[in-house]
Amino acid sequence: MESNVQQDPFLVHRQHAAELFLIRHGDAIPEADEIIPSGVYDNLPLSKIGRQQAQALAARLKSSHFDAAYSSPLRRCQETGAPLLAELGLQAIIVEQLKEIRLDDLVPIPEIPEGADLAMLTQALHERQDKIVRIAGSSGNWDAFAHSESSKAFRQRVVQALDEIASRHLGQRVLVFAHGGVINAYVAEVLGLEKEFFFPCANTSLTLVRASGDTRVLYIMNDIAHLSIPSAQNS
Repeated sequence: MESNVQQDPFLVHRQHAAELFLIRHGDAIPEADEIIPSGVYDNLPLSKIGRQQAQALAARLKSSHFDAAYSSPLRRCQETGAPLLAELGLQAIIVEQLKEIRLDDLVPIPEIPEGADLAMLTQALHERQDKIVRIAGSSGNWDAFAHSESSKAFRQRVVQALDEIASRHLGQRVLVFAHGGVINAYVAEVLGLEKEFFFPCANTSLTLVRASGDTRVLYIMNDIAHLSIPSAQNS
């Protein structure tokens, strides 16, 4: 007798699979008027823009039903999920394996005295982000960064973590707050791509994958319709 997945290879019927709503965190690069305590630059909170994006995401999804929520332990992911989870009455389960890929220091972060103008810090963080995207986007492979987590190891931990989440929630809808690299790696696995980084995953974008065991189907990628809401763009 054929299994449910064999009868439904594209997982059209949601009861045969977990529906993973993969959401990238909001913007976390501070502007010069946002003071950040020193020493937290690898675990930044959301910026003002990021907080607005998180509120827009919550407004979009608050009327939807979700059975569970998971998050990377990093602040930018947890803060992105907070407004929506408050509306839904859910609490995110923290999964260490959903952290972003570990990269070496590409652009030195200047030491800024507490309370000083953050223009230099903002510029350095933007330069670092631009360099990461430029190198990863052109190569598609995290091994282009010396002394960093390997592409193979990164994809393995991401796929294992998300497949394990899916296995717990067959027939259910699940929120996962994670990072651009994490979402790239999992979708690359879903599509059978060798590249680890192949699309510019936008802040608070929604990517939907249905998964059941080794069968995974991409339904939506990089959806940012909620950011077109005027209130989400106001400063």
